[in-house]
Amino acid sequence: MADYLLADKGYDTDAILEQAQEQGMVALIAPKRNRLVQRDYDKYLYKLRHLVENAFLKLKRWRGVATRYAKNAASYLAIAQICCLALWFKSHVDTT
Repeated sequence: MADYLLADKGYDTDAILEQAQEQGMVALIAPKRNRLVQRDYDKYLYKLRHLVENAFLKLKRWRGVATRYAKNAASYLAIAQICCLALWFKSHVDTT
């Protein structure tokens, strides 16, 4: 069970906020500008959401992950983990 729901402003609806609350999650969704009552949110955690979005963008570059060639969940999870490892190695290798 997740403790937080991180999403961008596009998901700022009363229905989503209510469902998150019913499931015991804290919604970290920045309020839209046109909301009559602007609510507070943790800006630091909201910024971390961007890192997760970037990771998914990088994973989608691998055709097998993006098109889900793996037919079962275990195989798909394995290829996603291998791709994450490759991204991690690439970001931590000293190129000098």
